[in-house]
Amino acid sequence: MPRKMMLLLAVGLLLLGSAPPAGAGEPIKIGALYNLTGDMAPIDAPAMRGVRLQAKLINRAGGLLNGRPVEVVGIDTRTDLKAAAAAARELLSQGVVAAIGYGDTDYVLATAPAFQQQGLPFVTSGATLPDLPALMGPCLFMAAFGDDDQAAAIAAFSYNRLRVRRALIWTDATMDFAKALAKYFRRDFVHAGGKIIQEEFFSSPQDFPGLIAKFQAAPGRADLIFVAAGPEVAALAVKQVREAAIAVPIAGGDSFDSEALIKVPGAKLAHDLYFATHSFECQTRPEVRSFIRAYRQEYGRAPENAFAALGFDALGMLAAAINRAGTTAPSSLGQALAQTKNYPGVTGNISYRPGHAPLKPVAIMGVRQGLLQSLWTCSPQAAKNEK
Repeated sequence: MPRKMMLLLAVGLLLLGSAPPAGAGEPIKIGALYNLTGDMAPIDAPAMRGVRLQAKLINRAGGLLNGRPVEVVGIDTRTDLKAAAAAARELLSQGVVAAIGYGDTDYVLATAPAFQQQGLPFVTSGATLPDLPALMGPCLFMAAFGDDDQAAAIAAFSYNRLRVRRALIWTDATMDFAKALAKYFRRDFVHAGGKIIQEEFFSSPQDFPGLIAKFQAAPGRADLIFVAAGPEVAALAVKQVREAAIAVPIAGGDSFDSEALIKVPGAKLAHDLYFATHSFECQTRPEVRSFIRAYRQEYGRAPENAFAALGFDALGMLAAAINRAGTTAPSSLGQALAQTKNYPGVTGNISYRPGHAPLKPVAIMGVRQGLLQSLWTCSPQAAKNEK
């Protein structure tokens, strides 16, 4: 079968709703908005697989609310903001009771308001802007930590464990996520005692040669380059920096947690890289072991990154709230979600503080000669207090 036809078939199968078993009660429809194609696919496609796996396991265990199956209504929004907004309206027309979606803030900003207007919960599995719930309203819930927490962790790691004292920041000016992450990293790195010697903004990878030339011409070079960008662009930054024979460590946030980080530059150039991400890799908690085992059985491979686990957790947390509420009525479901406490997620226990953004552990990963390593896991408070 031609490669293009195989890809279309795979995407088509992924977009099919999770069919309810014969003889089951009325399905509970939950929308799933993800960018399965385009630049955000390295983090969104695994998240969708995590969502679908969770739905399958829930249905296998008997469904929700006395036997009603979960039906995932998925839409690929193709890394296109206009398509995302249209998809939100499409889901609402199909009678979903809630929605899950996205690993990037911009796409949540484009879709969550439609659900807020209808009073339906929207759980973002991977967007990390800490102000999202305040911006969107009480129907928006985060399954991931905030950028302030992950920035505190990677800043503390860079200063205290890598012994970095002078950092350079490259920020994608087209992404709200990138600008927020850079802002918090700057704040926490300076608070730790470090110095930001330069901050550069770019709008596309075509700007990288100029940024590299500027770095090489600077009289006092940085000890580290911090890249705040999406997964594909961050991987291209690593490739071009290393091809220019620049050997300083490169750091970033959870957008680095994608297979592109190693595949794009290649194993030889993917070296001395560090990033903050969602606690998952190399852990032995029962939730982690059972998730990895189920993922392998379903997809024939290990989870690609932590975003697969976040999608799994987002639907699991929503399903637990439906069972606690005893109904899918929007107001009762939203209240049950807000009262989530110690939900045993693969990426850590989820409890909501005021604002619907959870406090969760942050993991620091490293890449050396193309090999991923787990280096440190900490609570956000520990990262902020480390000296």
